[in-house]
Amino acid sequence: MFDGALWHVFGSSGTVTTESWNILHATAPDLYGPWTEHEALDLAVTGSGIAAPGVIHECGVFHMFIQTEFMKSGGRCEHAVSNDGFHWVVLNPAILSLPDTDEDGIYDPHPAIIGGKRYIVYSGMPKFTRVPQPDVYLARSQSDSWFGPWKRLGKILDHLDVPHHNAREHPDYEWGIEGAQLVELPDGRVLLNATCFLPDGPRGSRQRVFFAVADDVKGPYVSVGPVLDPGEPGENGHSTVMIEGGKLTLFYQSRREATNHRWRFGLARCDLDQQVLSRVA
Repeated sequence: MFDGALWHVFGSSGTVTTESWNILHATAPDLYGPWTEHEALDLAVTGSGIAAPGVIHECGVFHMFIQTEFMKSGGRCEHAVSNDGFHWVVLNPAILSLPDTDEDGIYDPHPAIIGGKRYIVYSGMPKFTRVPQPDVYLARSQSDSWFGPWKRLGKILDHLDVPHHNAREHPDYEWGIEGAQLVELPDGRVLLNATCFLPDGPRGSRQRVFFAVADDVKGPYVSVGPVLDPGEPGENGHSTVMIEGGKLTLFYQSRREATNHRWRFGLARCDLDQQVLSRVA
């Protein structure tokens, strides 16, 4: 996120060994760095999975939407605001989970402005016995501000809509669709950037960034497939798209065998017309 003077990255930091998570914050004068990591953000929010913040900067204010759970039912989409990206005030939750529905658990919220309206895209999942199986959902602000209230618009991307994602009945099912973000394309269509898990290959190698495109923010979305090949044993996912000057820039996380499978952030860039728009009629 660029605030007019500094680039900010907000993300997750922690360990899967204990499932302990913090909110990463780093800044840089340029998107390509050098980046300075600051102390983890301390929000007045409770939960066992406080991570994966989605942030937007508008009219001099940062708005953060953040999950409280992702490994179990329940969860809230919390809303916090900041004038500088360092000091935050937590407001009322934006969205709550709906027990015993397909949104029994919610997580990975990300704000977006599409057609001048304000949306939150997020992952929602029914109750599960083994691992979460989330699909992608959408809510729209009824006040045309980031303060809501938020109207649920329902599911906009299902497992069945993504042919390169492991099916629910897969014998070695790994995870559902998550980390979704929406971006308005120059021609008015909507780009959905999210994370899938390939149906083939060993665990630890199947996570991929993929794009899908729709004429309307509510879909239907047509996938253009996994877009980022690790180039060697490894995987990538949970990314943010920025579009400017006919270029698409992807800020993503990945891990490779060559770096001992430790997660790192990376950048990728492509020409928007040739690489995305021309692939979907």
